[in-house]
Amino acid sequence: MQNHLLNLVERSSMKETVPAFEIGDTVDVHVRILEGEKERIQIFNGVVIARSGSGTREMFVVRRIVAGEGVERKFPLHSPRIADIQVKRSGKVRRAKLYYLRERSGKAVRLKERQPAKLTAEAAKAAKAAKREVRKSAKQAKAAAKAARAEASAASE
Repeated sequence: MQNHLLNLVERSSMKETVPAFEIGDTVDVHVRILEGEKERIQIFNGVVIARSGSGTREMFVVRRIVAGEGVERKFPLHSPRIADIQVKRSGKVRRAKLYYLRERSGKAVRLKERQPAKLTAEAAKAAKAAKREVRKSAKQAKAAAKAARAEASAASE
């Protein structure tokens, strides 16, 4: 019973929409900064090297290089201070934590880009059919525009 109540309280303080990002992704974290009375948004750009926790306690670590020095920041995923998280690039990794990047510098820090997942056979057929429909409607629109131009030139003469 107590665990059920705890889950309800946790769920109310969690964000409804959290962008899907994984370890190795390059992200822009939009952080709300309070300076006196004013509030502004500062963007922290870097590679996600770790995720930990679950529920409201979920955290992620973003690493970037500033003036030759590595800077890491740990963010709570469901914090109201985080305005937005945008995935810029997906990295291909085979580990849950990328702490080994701390010892590397220069080009050795780069990760290969992850290719989009391959579609299933049904999804591929559906995508092909949708493409075909788009081309067909584009041809029809082109023909209608051509007919309208011919009609307009005939009316002007």
